[in-house]
Amino acid sequence: MPQSRDSGQTAAPAAADTTRERILAAAMEEFARHGIAGARVDRIAKLAKTSKERVYAYFRSKDALYAAVAAREYVVIAEATQIDPTDLPGYAGRLFDYFVARPDHHRLITWGRLELPGTATGADDPDQAVIARKIDLLRQVQQAGQLDPAWDPADVLALVNQIAMTWASQPELSEAAAAHAVDPTTAARRAAVVTAVERLFPRAR
Repeated sequence: MPQSRDSGQTAAPAAADTTRERILAAAMEEFARHGIAGARVDRIAKLAKTSKERVYAYFRSKDALYAAVAAREYVVIAEATQIDPTDLPGYAGRLFDYFVARPDHHRLITWGRLELPGTATGADDPDQAVIARKIDLLRQVQQAGQLDPAWDPADVLALVNQIAMTWASQPELSEAAAAHAVDPTTAARRAAVVTAVERLFPRAR
């Protein structure tokens, strides 16, 4: 009998966690496809194999659900791409690869920027924490003489990110490049990104 009680106590949290994960995965797909305004909680619930009421039991609103999905995605991106402040061209290449493989993830982030501009972020916001850490790492390599100190580290990060996501943020140009570029391959686009960052911020030697 005691074993039965223990088993029952651990099963409920596991089931709850599974439901929450299914909701987040379904919401990721829905928000990436339809944006925040166009997303429907009933579709998310159906895809997650749960009820609309259950979704709201975990997340108080559609915006709160989007915030949870986006926050997790920013952390995943940071872990997958791992900035090396002494090798910014390599970091740009990893960002390029990430969004080429996951264009829906780029759309997810872009929808938030378009539909929730100026949303207040707190000190515990995962995205801001990741950005602050990257800026601090860049400042450290500047102080060590491995990166031109004339640049503000915040500008360095913004420029490298923008160059790395040039093609992800302009799919119409990707289509044009596939048809008209001298070398239409994805590898050529990646090489251009890495070369551009290398010329601005050469690898530390």
